Amino acid sequence: MHISNWANVLLLVFKIYATVKSGSLAIAASTLDSLLDLMAGGILWFTHLSMKSINIYKYPIGKLRVQPVGIIIFAAVMATLGFQVLVQALEQLIKDTPLDKMTEEQLCWLYAIMLTATGVKFVLWIYCRSSGNNIVRAYAKDHYFDVVTNVVGLVAAVLGDRFYWWIDPVGAIVLAVYTITNWSGTVLENAVSLVGQSAPPEFLQKLTYLVLRHDPQIKRVDTVRAYTFGVLYFVEVDIELPEDLPLKEAHAIGESLQIKIEELSEVERAFVHLDYECDHKPEHSILSRIPNSPP
Repeated sequence: MHISNWANVLLLVFKIYATVKSGSLAIAASTLDSLLDLMAGGILWFTHLSMKSINIYKYPIGKLRVQPVGIIIFAAVMATLGFQVLVQALEQLIKDTPLDKMTEEQLCWLYAIMLTATGVKFVLWIYCRSSGNNIVRAYAKDHYFDVVTNVVGLVAAVLGDRFYWWIDPVGAIVLAVYTITNWSGTVLENAVSLVGQSAPPEFLQKLTYLVLRHDPQIKRVDTVRAYTFGVLYFVEVDIELPEDLPLKEAHAIGESLQIKIEELSEVERAFVHLDYECDHKPEHSILSRIPNSPP
């Protein structure tokens, strides 16, 4: 993340110069992207630090949910950038105002800066995408996006200068649509993870098998739930034990099952409920907590 942030600072300075020299809207879109990279990088760095500082009294279950919140803010900023560029490009097309031709010196500077920026971002994309950290992989996605925007912006600027002026704003529109589509999907993906989406059937089957094989005293598995609550899953398990089983043994079975489930890499917390029969109604009712709709 340090490398990415320093690279964004240096590339932003060079791309501002390229924007001033060329006057291209597509290059300006790429430059604005680099400017927001710094802001987004600050957001992700703040979430990383927040997750490391744990206060069990203020945040009893930790702050892993800071990570998807930070990614949502990051993605929302990028989608907003795409909308702003889209509006500017449409305005230029409607006004029908071509830009002045670039000189050979301006073209040389443009090629040098944009190709260097593209090469640096490509290397950072390869480096960051191998990480197991979601925040670093968000950086990798941003670096890949920068490679695309730099190439499209450079091609649109050069073709617009040499052939038809409208190629430049059209290239900016393509980048804007790509930005909005790409990062809106990221917002939706992380928002769903905070809402509490159920785990896939394969993971639920894995949990059920683990519970059934945990102890021979388990007579029946009543309920197995797993749902997102940020990056990892929360798991709820209801099991039936013999009615005459001593409390000490029942507690040992439930506690060891909880520990075993929480050892899974996909699980953040596990809750095990012990019962002596499974014919009663569920203890928790979601419908009873939904506010009445206005008349």
